[in-house]
Amino acid sequence: MKIDRLLAIVILLVRKRRVQAKELADIFEVSVRTIYRDIEAINQAGIPIVTSQGAGGGISIMEQFRLENKLLSADELAAITTALESVSATYEAFQQGSALEKIRLLVSEEEMPAFREKTQKWFIDISSWGESTGIKEKIRLLHQAADSLNIVSFTYVKRDGQTGERLTEPHTLVLKARHWYLYAYCLQRQAFRFFKLVRMKDINILPGQFQRREVNLAALPWETAWHKPENMTKITLLIHPSGELLARELFGSEALTYENGRCTASISYPDDQWLYGFLLQFGTHIEIVDPPHVRQKVKTLAKQIVDLYET
Repeated sequence: MKIDRLLAIVILLVRKRRVQAKELADIFEVSVRTIYRDIEAINQAGIPIVTSQGAGGGISIMEQFRLENKLLSADELAAITTALESVSATYEAFQQGSALEKIRLLVSEEEMPAFREKTQKWFIDISSWGESTGIKEKIRLLHQAADSLNIVSFTYVKRDGQTGERLTEPHTLVLKARHWYLYAYCLQRQAFRFFKLVRMKDINILPGQFQRREVNLAALPWETAWHKPENMTKITLLIHPSGELLARELFGSEALTYENGRCTASISYPDDQWLYGFLLQFGTHIEIVDPPHVRQKVKTLAKQIVDLYET
């Protein structure tokens, strides 16, 4: 995009002070004539660019006009770079690569070795082991639809295996607990819904467009819906010694109570299929004390698993 090129030229001039038009043309893979048109556009935007001929000449920002390129410290630039590179591990977007290049242009050649060292101290890989390329394609399609404000249709598979067609206005892609979700306004339900990408099939971007609705993402609206009091079930667990470490990691130390040599945990979760899969992962490290119907349901599921492997 032209605006990206114009910004990159300005940042490059801040860093290098003076460059040749041919050098800029090679960097951005455009003609020298295009570079001079870009320089004129930058001038019209109020940033004075001067060109000088002869040996040592080139394109530069007027000496009297100083752009403040130290609004961010080296540590802050390194933190932003690390965050972008980490996100890129699970979400590929052209804009991220472009942003990273612009950030690196803000770092002087003298500061670059220290900058590289800072950015290599941390890397947060939030992608799953052996993540499917199919998820990345879904992310790409949904990002495209949300960016262009196009309605999206898809087939959605519920936890119980039932499928249904959905017509939605895609608003936000959310990565939560290593899974990608789409937060979208469902036209059938006339309300916002949270859709897990692995359960979405046959995604189609439709020509119909929508107007983006007001959403306060900072309030984590999907959390609010999940934690509605009427959906929650209070569960008491007896934690065996072999499961204490895992229980502390998942529930937090404040959820654990020690009395008469026994460790119990009091937790609250929605009573749905996810809950039983979650509890079964503990195996023999925990025992459900209350409520009785949850205890019985897990017992039934465990017996069904045993019967499956005994046949």
